[in-house]
Amino acid sequence: MELHDLKPAVGSNKKKRRIGRGPGSGKGGTSTRGHKGAKSRSGYKEKVGFEGGQMPLQRRVPKGGFKNINRVEYKAINVAVLETLAENNGLDKITVADLMQAGMVRKNQLVKILGQGQLSRKVEVEAHAFSKKAEEIITAAGGSIVKL
Repeated sequence: MELHDLKPAVGSNKKKRRIGRGPGSGKGGTSTRGHKGAKSRSGYKEKVGFEGGQMPLQRRVPKGGFKNINRVEYKAINVAVLETLAENNGLDKITVADLMQAGMVRKNQLVKILGQGQLSRKVEVEAHAFSKKAEEIITAAGGSIVKL
């Protein structure tokens, strides 16, 4: 076998449809675009969401609500979770880095400690925010809180 013997596999190359090359080709005249109308013209582009003149969905449905641009979103973690984390790892101080290592928080998430559950050991907790109940539970157990 030599270079001039090489051929593409059978059926791998298809012939391109030659549109608008006269009536003998079978694809002349309207060039497969039908008769008249916007879709037969060059430069036609249908708008996104166009429904053939019917009032489009995005205009039929009313607007609602608003987005508060000042909203601060926290990852909520309960005191019960801190209890199990401290027990399993033997921690006296729980930081955001510890929560990240445990896979509970992603890199740039803000953490808020919520007050569901009990705390039986003295723990220092670092987080961005605390609920009142969580603060009470942590301080009642002899621990302390640090707001970042």
